[in-house]
Amino acid sequence: MDVRLTSEQQQLRDAAAKLADDLGPGSVAELDDDGRVARLEKAVADTGFRTLRSDGASGVEVAIVAEEFARGLVDVPFAGPVLADDLRVRLGREPSAAPERPTVDLTGGLAGIAESPPELAELSEEDAGRWRALALTVTCADLIGAARGALDLAVDYAKVREQYGATIGSYQAIGHLLAESLALIEGSISVARHAAWAVDELPVAEAVEAGRVAKIYCARAARTVCETSIQVHGGIGNTWECLAHVYLRRVLTATETWPVKLEELTIGLS
Repeated sequence: MDVRLTSEQQQLRDAAAKLADDLGPGSVAELDDDGRVARLEKAVADTGFRTLRSDGASGVEVAIVAEEFARGLVDVPFAGPVLADDLRVRLGREPSAAPERPTVDLTGGLAGIAESPPELAELSEEDAGRWRALALTVTCADLIGAARGALDLAVDYAKVREQYGATIGSYQAIGHLLAESLALIEGSISVARHAAWAVDELPVAEAVEAGRVAKIYCARAARTVCETSIQVHGGIGNTWECLAHVYLRRVLTATETWPVKLEELTIGLS
């Protein structure tokens, strides 16, 4: 596989990133801004991001949007609707709506997801497996995006917070923590990009396995990155006003969505 994004995929990433940066919450207080949320909902609906699969988009392209939305804490549903869209294509009709379930995620990024839609029983083993592979891939992308956002938050803080006459980012201990977080994110991107490509390109059993491996790696990495971000922020990182806990909440919710156990894998993972 070629991991490089095509020019069209890069344009898709840029568009998703711009929407997230323009209308995503810039603070915890903005999560309660109904006017902003309404504008965000309209923008996401108008762009057609939620119908990417019925428009012929690949698993990689769906993952690109999911990652950027999580990075920008987009707080309207995307993953649920885009998975429902894929299921609609495979069923040839509208699937049943997923019941809302309470989570710790303040952004509702994974709202509307049905982990085991009853309609899967109507699909062939091939189609059901492809849908599950896509679901795992979208969740991995959400984890990576949230980790990227949490790291960006920590880096920005480390550039301005001063202790003993110097910014904390100039100290080796902080630099090491941030560098380790970046390495975890890069590893996550690699394994998740393979899983996203596998959704459409590999035999279905291999595609599902790739998604499971990616989910385990990305969940572990994203939680570590978010906890590191809180640590870099120091005391303020444990306050309600700091966005670090919002990213961590999103990661915890994504981790518990389609959980994967090591013993379920057919390959070893240390």
